[in-house]
Amino acid sequence: MSTTATETGDETVDGDTTLAALSHASSLFASFLGPILFLILADDNDELVERNAKNSLNFQIVVFAALMIAAVLSFVFIGLLLFPIIGVVDLVLVLVATVKANDGRVYSYPFTPDIV
Repeated sequence: MSTTATETGDETVDGDTTLAALSHASSLFASFLGPILFLILADDNDELVERNAKNSLNFQIVVFAALMIAAVLSFVFIGLLLFPIIGVVDLVLVLVATVKANDGRVYSYPFTPDIV
């Protein structure tokens, strides 16, 4: 596998770019299940799909935690403002990640720790 770094900090890795992009896009329809499915379906030596699916799963865990915090805060009406913000941020970042993964890059979401 060859790996190169780009000027944006994303690594370019050889692998199936379609499955890597779908591992991000699937999270819009099946939050956790999409990235988990592509993590299971990835070939053992396909680093691009594996790393993108793990990054997507980590981000969806963070989004789920943010939604739970917003749900608790909705009792004081702050959470009602957070729900649409979280949704828009999720949509935009997943679309950016999908495009970058389709270009063969490993996209790391901002402020997302490596949980998986």
